[in-house]
Amino acid sequence: MIVPKGLKYTSSHEWIKIDGEIARVGITDFAQKELGEVVFVELPDLETHIEQSSSLGIIESIKSVSEIYAPLSGRVVEVNRELSENPQLINQDPYGKGWLLVLEVDAKTNNHEFDHLIEAEEYQSKSEGATA
Repeated sequence: MIVPKGLKYTSSHEWIKIDGEIARVGITDFAQKELGEVVFVELPDLETHIEQSSSLGIIESIKSVSEIYAPLSGRVVEVNRELSENPQLINQDPYGKGWLLVLEVDAKTNNHEFDHLIEAEEYQSKSEGATA
């Protein structure tokens, strides 16, 4: 299981790379392996405002349909359009070409939202325990 350092993670298996007010979001290697082959992704429209922990889209695989949850509150400023034609990018490169969307993090986001994010080591430990 790949868990890059420098990202933050959620207990629902999303990752987020925060760069100032901009944050790129995707699902983890663990999540894509659990889902199996991804066949469809539904993401929100640009300019949509999303609250932390609310659904930001759906990933459908040959095994199941799963919701994706927002790691932080913000406004959608970019979506990965390549996923509409090639959703398998999520399986092939979940931390690179398989990213989902970019949020402009709310200026009013308080520290308590960031408190729900976890570091790579803690995420890896929890995820490995989930597979045991």
